[in-house]
Amino acid sequence: MTPSDILRAKLNLETAQLAWPELERHFARGDVIKVAPGMDLVNAALHVAENNAATVQTWLTEGRIARAELSDAEDWHARQPMFWAVVVAPWVLVQEVLKELDSE
Repeated sequence: MTPSDILRAKLNLETAQLAWPELERHFARGDVIKVAPGMDLVNAALHVAENNAATVQTWLTEGRIARAELSDAEDWHARQPMFWAVVVAPWVLVQEVLKELDSE
C-alpha cells in the first residue's frame, strides 16, 4: 500500500453524515468547502490533504469544489439537508446527500 492508499482509507473511515446545525459553526469560521455532486468526496479530500495544488486549483476554477458562501448557508438553513463530511484540517469538505428519486 502506498502512503496515498493509507491516507485514502483513513479519510474514508473518518467520513460521516452531518446535519446543517452540526456544520454551521464550521461555516461561521470559514472552514467549509463544498464538493459538487458526482465528485468523489474522499478523492477530493485526499488531493486537499496531499496539497495537490494543481488539481485543487483546477477544481476550484471549474467550480467542482468551492468555499461555502453566505448564500449556501442560507439555503442549507432553509432546507436542513444532510451532508457527507470529512475533515482535512482546517477544512471540512462537505457534499450534500442527494435524495433518491422514487422510481414509481
